[in-house]
Amino acid sequence: MYRIVATVCLVLAVMTPAQRKDSKTIRIESDVQRELLMLPNYTVFDFLAFRVEPGGTVRLLGQVVRPTLKSDAERRLKRIEGIEQVINDIEVLPASPADDRIRLAVARNIYRTETLEQYGFQTQPSIRIIVKQGRVALEGVVNSESDKTVAGLKAREIGGVFEVKNNLTIEK
Repeated sequence: MYRIVATVCLVLAVMTPAQRKDSKTIRIESDVQRELLMLPNYTVFDFLAFRVEPGGTVRLLGQVVRPTLKSDAERRLKRIEGIEQVINDIEVLPASPADDRIRLAVARNIYRTETLEQYGFQTQPSIRIIVKQGRVALEGVVNSESDKTVAGLKAREIGGVFEVKNNLTIEK
């Protein structure tokens, strides 16, 4: 089970009564999410997720464009009461002018589409655009299956994109 960090974006598995979270875990998850959302350089081109593990360990996951975002995320979480260890498995994406061009083009194409523009008006847009070596991954949450499909189609329209992996989830 892990949490995706975005304003409306929480992915949680269905839990049996034996797996129910205690109040400390719930508080840590809330604190971690708040701290990650407040990172000043966290953009639509970064994807952060985390998992609270037994013993006060938090595992950071995702991909970021700037190495400083990876280290800033870890540093912020180490200050949270109740966290004993932070395992930072965030991948720093390779610097690439071609990928930068694709990122901007995909973002424009998605957020300028009438049915999807609503997602771009949030403080933290819920559609994340991750580009690595011409391969695009869409992460986050949308309201409907049709929005998910349109976002994937809009990403595929951009020249230089080799593959699109649509990992968007539908908000329940």
